[in-house]
Amino acid sequence: MKPRIALTALSMALLLSACGGEGDTTQARGPDPKLPEPQRGLLPSMKIAEPVPWGEQKPTVPQGYEITAIATDLKIPRQTLVLPNGDILVAEGRGGNAAKLKPKDVIASVIKAKGNTQVKGGNRLTLLRDADGDGTYELKTVFAENLNAPYGLAFADGKLYVANQDALVRFDYQDGQTKASGAPVKVTDLPSAINHHWTKALAISPDGRSLYVGIGSNSNVTERGMEVEIDRAMVWQIDAETGAHKPYATGLRNPTALKVEPGSGQLWAVVNERDELGPDLVPDYLTSVREGAFYGWPYSYWGQNVDPRAQPQDPQKVAAAVKPDYSLGSHVAALGVDFSIPAMGEKFAEGAFVGEHGSWNRDQPVGYKVIFVPFSNGRPTGEPVDFATGFRGSDGKTRGRPVGVTVDPRGALIIADDLANTVWRVTRKP
Repeated sequence: MKPRIALTALSMALLLSACGGEGDTTQARGPDPKLPEPQRGLLPSMKIAEPVPWGEQKPTVPQGYEITAIATDLKIPRQTLVLPNGDILVAEGRGGNAAKLKPKDVIASVIKAKGNTQVKGGNRLTLLRDADGDGTYELKTVFAENLNAPYGLAFADGKLYVANQDALVRFDYQDGQTKASGAPVKVTDLPSAINHHWTKALAISPDGRSLYVGIGSNSNVTERGMEVEIDRAMVWQIDAETGAHKPYATGLRNPTALKVEPGSGQLWAVVNERDELGPDLVPDYLTSVREGAFYGWPYSYWGQNVDPRAQPQDPQKVAAAVKPDYSLGSHVAALGVDFSIPAMGEKFAEGAFVGEHGSWNRDQPVGYKVIFVPFSNGRPTGEPVDFATGFRGSDGKTRGRPVGVTVDPRGALIIADDLANTVWRVTRKP
């Protein structure tokens, strides 16, 4: 009986998806998006990402660039970190344990699972090394294991920091080290009950004294109640030495990647916004993260656009909500961000790369690529530029899903692909 119920629910979802009538809508992107009216229904449209191997294919990059798989057969690579000597660390794992509340949640979990890798998460850090600088990473070795869904990575002053799904930990690190010299030391616990959004993004201040951890909400829009949202939907600031922490910014539904902008020292984030208001609401976004600022969740979105589903409402909070800096489009599922450098080429010298994992809840899929957001005078401006595409092909098949993006100071973009379990490296052609 249970399999038949699940199949019926899945069939209903697919039928509603096919009949959604969304068409090929245009996503509102940029600093000042024009938002449509909310759309509410029994279920959101859901589109299964049908995974297939890359085979002889690989992602498409701009003319004058080339892309290479530098590590394969990983165990769900999420975020990467380039160490001072050029080695790359890869955080591998899968977390979360939230119970399903509604039939919609069960259906969505089935559909999302169809588009994810079936490989078991590694709960580890893998180190990649290209000793002779020829672009081939001849060493792939486990740096640390028995972690708990590691995600965010940061390094400063001989300390390697890892944001597990339940705690921020650190390792001592010496240049050239290929394996952790001991067990990690806990810096502080992180919220982990329910863990609807389990990923813990991580960045570090230029002086190495403060760590910033992104902690996602425990719901779409408070359907589990506000009591389970304590210390969530926010960025924490943590003292690297003592572990003391405080809210740095709040109202960020799911800040999935954090990065401090070189030069200015400004913290930036990509944030995944709420669902079930239609295929073109609410935009995921890239924004500067201001200390003490409130960004709307759950009461409003994109500034003062009220979401009546969040009850009781808080008009004072809505009035104080800060509008994000740049819309990436709705449901693109941005999971990675890093700032570029001149070595990436004139067209991509000033701005931020963003990894978009891709939608599951639109009839017309979006995301599934790495984009470049141009900056001018320290602010994002204009339309985003496609940088690495083809993760979802014109045939509707999905060969990869980008997560973390990291700029290598030597002039390369590192892309973690958690569907193909591959790390890609994009460079300019000689």
